[in-house]
Amino acid sequence: MVLDSIVSSPHRRSPTFRRHFQRDELGSWSTLVQRHRFLLTALTLLAFLCTVYLYFAVTLGESGSCSGLTGARRAQCHLQMAKKAAKGKMKFL
Repeated sequence: MVLDSIVSSPHRRSPTFRRHFQRDELGSWSTLVQRHRFLLTALTLLAFLCTVYLYFAVTLGESGSCSGLTGARRAQCHLQMAKKAAKGKMKFL
């Protein structure tokens, strides 16, 4: 019936149908690089773009931030920044 057709379906996979690779069958490093060239290119491009983004995020960060201040001066700086943001005078890209 229905269960018999599901169990005997040719599309059903079982562990016995998995292909087991021999050690030499996968090939060398050059074969793996050729097979996965697109993936490796995409990962390289992603790493490069992330590096460029982080470089500019760090070097072009806001120079008027309160990071170098401590204590009361830092709190006062944060209040001033909040007031500017509330008035709409902060510059956003």
